[in-house]
Amino acid sequence: MTTDKQDVLAINTIRTLAMDAVQQAHSGHPGAPMSLAPVAYQLWQQELRYDPSHPIWPDRDRFILSNGHASMLLYALLHLAGVKRVTREYTVEDAPTVSLEDIKKFRQLDSSTPGHPEYRWTSGVETTTGPLGQGVSNSVGMAMASRWLASYYNRPGFEMFGYDVYAICGDGDLMEGVASEAASIAGHLQLPNLCWIYDSNHISIDGSTDLAFTEDVGRRFEAYGWRVLRVPDANDLNAMGEALRTFKTARGKPTLIIVTTQIAYGAPKLQGSSKAHGEPLGDEEIKGTKRFYGWPEDEKFLVPDGVRERFQERMGARGKQLRTEWEQKFAEYRKQFPELADQLERMQRRDAPQGWDAELPTFPADAKGLATRDSSGKVLNAIAKHYPWLVGGSADLNPSTKTYITGGEAMKPGEYAGRNIHFGVREHAMGSIVNGLCLSKLRGYGATFLIFSDYERPAIRLSALMELPAIHIFTHDSIGVGEDGPTHQPVEQLASLRAIPGIIVLRPGDANEVVESWRVIAQQRKHPVVLVLTRQPVPTLDRSKFGAASGVARGGYVLSEAEGGKPEVILIGTGSEVSLCLDAQEKLKADGIPARVVSLPSWELFEAQSQEYRDSVLPPSVRARVAVEKGATFGWERFVGHDGNIVAMRSFGASAPLKALQQKFGFTADHVAQQAKDSLKKTKTRP
Repeated sequence: MTTDKQDVLAINTIRTLAMDAVQQAHSGHPGAPMSLAPVAYQLWQQELRYDPSHPIWPDRDRFILSNGHASMLLYALLHLAGVKRVTREYTVEDAPTVSLEDIKKFRQLDSSTPGHPEYRWTSGVETTTGPLGQGVSNSVGMAMASRWLASYYNRPGFEMFGYDVYAICGDGDLMEGVASEAASIAGHLQLPNLCWIYDSNHISIDGSTDLAFTEDVGRRFEAYGWRVLRVPDANDLNAMGEALRTFKTARGKPTLIIVTTQIAYGAPKLQGSSKAHGEPLGDEEIKGTKRFYGWPEDEKFLVPDGVRERFQERMGARGKQLRTEWEQKFAEYRKQFPELADQLERMQRRDAPQGWDAELPTFPADAKGLATRDSSGKVLNAIAKHYPWLVGGSADLNPSTKTYITGGEAMKPGEYAGRNIHFGVREHAMGSIVNGLCLSKLRGYGATFLIFSDYERPAIRLSALMELPAIHIFTHDSIGVGEDGPTHQPVEQLASLRAIPGIIVLRPGDANEVVESWRVIAQQRKHPVVLVLTRQPVPTLDRSKFGAASGVARGGYVLSEAEGGKPEVILIGTGSEVSLCLDAQEKLKADGIPARVVSLPSWELFEAQSQEYRDSVLPPSVRARVAVEKGATFGWERFVGHDGNIVAMRSFGASAPLKALQQKFGFTADHVAQQAKDSLKKTKTRP
């Protein structure tokens, strides 16, 4: 047990701030911050390599509160440590990221202390945590990034990277399947710089964890290949310190520290109760708990003299010295390795490297064409030659997704220089790990079949929420999967991904649209991109006859104008259905009906254009329209209006060869042309 009164005072300050903030907000979770205060205090004060005056120092240790409902633990730490605020332009301001007033506004509108920690919203929050399991899974990507950065950028005498990653998690995190997937790959890779601290308090919202969670967590993690350490009492700072030092010295594998805690430590009526997990304690219970701590029971939001200074004299002084030494070393590094230094600076700003597009291909017209997954693989490799920190892989599907960087090594246990990551059949963890890579300023990508975006969706949503330029690549994008049948034929996935705010969905129609899609992707700084690709070949269009593929940057463009330039009907397609629209255009032309074909690979980019441009592509005066896409009809109404028709999926698919499926579900030129005629009739009978 600690005997240092100043340490006890600081720990109890964290606890009482958590109690008071939750009580004033009338919502929140006081129990975990109270029980974990000594654990987090020991880590921050004694071990964490972190400078509060410069919280974006590239080689800082990362701290993640994965059980984000305990957010007041993090906010109290950020406040007491004096962490500075960072702008969106990556400049550090001389202002606290969390002031005492912010703590008093816990969970209130526009405060920097929302209910769960939010990346970009509060400086010092390394990742958004709320959905359990996501934070620890992000930490695996961060640890991989640290090792990759060290392998690529460190030079003799210049160890620019070597940071450790710590994540505090709870029972809920370790019940979630995503955490199991992430722990499995971390153990496989033998990540030596990853430490999870497990708050084992045996309480969940339903009650005792005995209701549903009785496994031996330690033995499970040992089976994953982790080192497992135990701290029997969270209040024993010496034992906690010894466990952290073992992590830092033993290395060789990731470490799980199992810490036994008492929920809402010091609140006698709530020991062993789930109430403190998700409810304010109440005024009387708070007074009793403060008496237990020897605290003035009527004081609220009290920070005693010396507590902030305690953080400055330990964590603050240590972090400032380490950061200053790093910056001095980087100044010399820049002189000796100017190209590498330039890359690092661009990476921190999320800028693309110079000359990233030097070898982008142009694909010749070809009636047979390529599957867009194949053309994407070629473009990815052309970019990768000039984009060193483009790193990623697939969920055991590299031969199918074409996402392997040719000539690049694979990341292996103990060998982290490879740019190709074998995620295994772990789509959920893959998305979260890619987010962790991007949080570390790499350009991470992950790939699988579009149908399995459902497994990855929580991480995709969080990449949008955090404004991370993550790259989510999905192939086998439609009923074009054919004989694999409806279990593998995505129908509603495109609509569901388009529904996520902040995501850019791209479904290119031929090889040159793929090139332009990657041009959009490579330059993103804050928008995640979903790239949706075919398994089956699609014709490579003759751009001397059709609109330039550069129109992809605007989301949609006129691909083929109607004869005479005055269309009576507009055909709108994406992906593999663009060429189908061109075939239908020819049939309508033979019947004397002038039709315009619009390629619309990205709704989001198109809707970001001016009204003038959108009207030039889809003139309001032309009400006869047909949208064609081998996905759900949902959402296409906005583009076709009341008089338009939609050729899309209204059911799940079926197991059959592609040609039979196209006939069955109406993806033929004759059917699209007939739908155009029917739409034209509607416009003539309705004013």
